[in-house]
Amino acid sequence: MSLACEGLSPGNYNSPPDFQAGHQRIRGIPLGYLHIDGTQMFALAQVLSALFKDIPRAAVSRKMEMLQIRSRRCALPELRTLKALRSVPGRAVRCSLISRADLEALCSSCHSLGPGR
Repeated sequence: MSLACEGLSPGNYNSPPDFQAGHQRIRGIPLGYLHIDGTQMFALAQVLSALFKDIPRAAVSRKMEMLQIRSRRCALPELRTLKALRSVPGRAVRCSLISRADLEALCSSCHSLGPGR
């Protein structure tokens, strides 16, 4: 399910963002996303806590390094939108984003690290 939020300006902040936002189900779990410059981006913190909650962070970080996955910091309007989507905690002062393609590669690679495997 995708909820387009073009022009969403949480809390009526002065500069409207130039991206779309919404929720997308990944492996059955709804994750908030931003559509930036043609790329669907997800909050790395939400990805780690929702999709990889049973896998040690160090193992996920090693997989990211091995796959050469780079996250990028989000800008303040992006952070505000992710807060409005409840993808990051309201107290967060920064966040990192990961692309959908990198997320899918990471999910495939970390599948074998899950519990009971």
